[in-house]
Amino acid sequence: MKPVIVVHGGAGRIFKDREEGARSGVTTAALKGYSILKQGGSALDAVEEAVTSMEDDPHFNAGCGSVLNEKGEVEMDAIIMDGKNLASGAVSAVKCIANPIKLARLVMEKTEHMLLTDHGAKLFAKAMGVPEIPGEKLITERSRERWSKNLEPDSNPQEFKKDPGTVGAVAIDNEGNVACATSTGGLTNKLVGRVGDSACIGSGGYADNHVGATSTTGHGESMMKVVLARLILYHMEQGMSPAEAADTALNYMKTRVGGLGGVIVVSNSGDWAARFSTKQMSWATAKDDQLQYGIYTGEIHTSSVCNSGDEEKWTVQQDKDLSLHGAQ
Repeated sequence: MKPVIVVHGGAGRIFKDREEGARSGVTTAALKGYSILKQGGSALDAVEEAVTSMEDDPHFNAGCGSVLNEKGEVEMDAIIMDGKNLASGAVSAVKCIANPIKLARLVMEKTEHMLLTDHGAKLFAKAMGVPEIPGEKLITERSRERWSKNLEPDSNPQEFKKDPGTVGAVAIDNEGNVACATSTGGLTNKLVGRVGDSACIGSGGYADNHVGATSTTGHGESMMKVVLARLILYHMEQGMSPAEAADTALNYMKTRVGGLGGVIVVSNSGDWAARFSTKQMSWATAKDDQLQYGIYTGEIHTSSVCNSGDEEKWTVQQDKDLSLHGAQ
């Protein structure tokens, strides 16, 4: 099986001054994950590495770029899932952790549970030796500014719900195993303790070697209502391609509950899709030593990638095509 990885940096509205950072962030994440796959590494390791990269990038609403809740604090959710045995681990409403996706994997591998939340997750992180960092280190100037603006009497909270809300990755490795990972800071000015789709198996992500893997992004409550990630795989089980399944599920969510979002999908045969019903979604994929990425509907940039001499690092060799094509 040829390895494939697809990543997203969140569906929603991406301001012009942040487009370049979003493109750079998703391509970097895809290449980091692809590098692991090309060395014979697992899909699970690849998606964790890709999501960790985006958690460390302040352009994204995850990790150090997370939005703030109503009290001006960062609370994060994350999930990771192994399609080989349907094992999964998740955390919700966690604070003072740099990389929630790593903690989610520890939940999967070191406990008999699938989801730990808030104080319990904090105690578990401490027991596992995960370093605690000051909450302020996760807060960017932009997040603080958005939070303050939303507190103004004439603010429109609905406008802030259009901002990108999640990062994620899906992959298939040389052994044919699939995996997904999703991480988020949630909604700006959310209630304390609010948990969205990202920590919920079947909504924020799902992976099954019998079908494929998907990671979702968008309005969490809407995705939870339709169990979006598992719905996509259900459509694939009925014979739809990843793109058809994604479009069908996104359209159902829009017409049934009025929700918008985006998804990335990889099938167990290595086909992939990046689809969204929002205005934009930053995404990137690496397959057959080619990198593709975009933000707008129909935008696909294609570059070849090569090993830089360091086995652990793959880089863009040249831009072969920077034209617009039909969406994948």
